[in-house]
Amino acid sequence: MRRPFSLSPRLQAVAELVPPGARLADVGTDHGRLPVWLVQHGIVDQVVASDLRPGPLSKATALAERWGVSHQISFRLCDGLSAISPEEAEVVTITGMGGETIAEILAAVPWTRQSGHRYILQAMSGMDGLRRYLSEQGYSISSEQLVREGDTLYVILLAQPGEMPPLTEGEVWVGRHAPGMDSPLRSRYLEQELEKLRRAADGLARSGRLEDREKLARFEQAVYEVEQLKKEWEQWQM
Repeated sequence: MRRPFSLSPRLQAVAELVPPGARLADVGTDHGRLPVWLVQHGIVDQVVASDLRPGPLSKATALAERWGVSHQISFRLCDGLSAISPEEAEVVTITGMGGETIAEILAAVPWTRQSGHRYILQAMSGMDGLRRYLSEQGYSISSEQLVREGDTLYVILLAQPGEMPPLTEGEVWVGRHAPGMDSPLRSRYLEQELEKLRRAADGLARSGRLEDREKLARFEQAVYEVEQLKKEWEQWQM
């Protein structure tokens, strides 16, 4: 008998956040490894897996058939959540794409703001834009987790509909200290994001363009706040 395949550290961390027995929708499923693994291990019984591209979706279908779980996964060729009903998606996983794209997927479907839905979100880039969108559009971030895969750090957000205090400019970039943020990777993440902010602020300052002044002010405020958060984190660790 074949041993179940393993997930990458990034997808494994996502899988561990899926509540047992949840009605799950995996958006942008790609080759379907996450839903197939979750069904294989008895964490969920039924999954809706969607992808915009027929090529990856056919590979996902083949993977489910290979492991004998195709009867438990409904594959949908669609854009985001457009062909998924709210009753099918108590929990939604959206991983492996940019933060702006994730925000667009959530914005395109009104039911994503209804209570009773939870979101496990992992962006490959643009985390600041995703945090800002969630904060401003009626979602609450309940926790953030860091995971390292190779030399890259990834952030996994847990969010749901609901109000939360507005994020500061610094928190937009590195998250608010919350459950899951006590990772030993936090120091490296703060330094990494601080370096990005400094480079961006320096570039805007050198441009000298009047239209960049407001953006430069936001970046400078974010640099200051993340520097303070980094100092507080280092003191807390000591």
